[in-house]
Amino acid sequence: MDTKNLVAEFVGTFALIFIGAGAVAIGAGGLIGAAFAHGFVVIAFIYAYGHISGTHINPAVTLGFLIAGEIEFVVAVGYWIVQFLGGILAAVLLNVVLPDPSDLGVTILTTEANGGAFTVTATQGLIIEIILTFFLVNTIFNTAVSGKAGNFAGLAIGLALMFCIVMGGPLTRASLNPARTLGPAIVSGNYTDIWLYFVGPCVGAILAALFYIGVLKDKGEA
Repeated sequence: MDTKNLVAEFVGTFALIFIGAGAVAIGAGGLIGAAFAHGFVVIAFIYAYGHISGTHINPAVTLGFLIAGEIEFVVAVGYWIVQFLGGILAAVLLNVVLPDPSDLGVTILTTEANGGAFTVTATQGLIIEIILTFFLVNTIFNTAVSGKAGNFAGLAIGLALMFCIVMGGPLTRASLNPARTLGPAIVSGNYTDIWLYFVGPCVGAILAALFYIGVLKDKGEA
């Protein structure tokens, strides 16, 4: 296993949570600001580190790659470890540097109890996380993995994450990424409905991988 791959995944995941969750925590630009913060980090690091590690920076994406046979199990485990560590460290440092970290951008369901105008149930939240993660990982497979989008793959993936957050942000805060959820949850001590932020993205990623290899992948692709 190449150490450079692990370093790239650690730094990329750290950046995604530090910038993305940080933008949510301080309310920078509201929903659109949060979408841009996450999306632009993904775009930047795909072009910076894509040639090193593939810039998964998301355990669900790595799971999708594993299911599709695009990564070996041992490498996937290494990716998962550094992705979660990067997310946790990002949340720890956000808690240090933010003047009023509040909930550290923790991913929670919108409910009337936490100030929402309506309540999203756990079942609804799970379905939302599955569908939006499917969209994200489906985009990754059909641009970066297939090679059909060329140099525009990074832009397409970042935009996919942005539109997923615009829709899902007001409902579940659109995690789509267990590392995005775990770090802020640990540091804030808020584990409410955390299970669905692991199950949903993993199921969505698996479905996207199966859809790609079973339906969309060209027979001539390796």
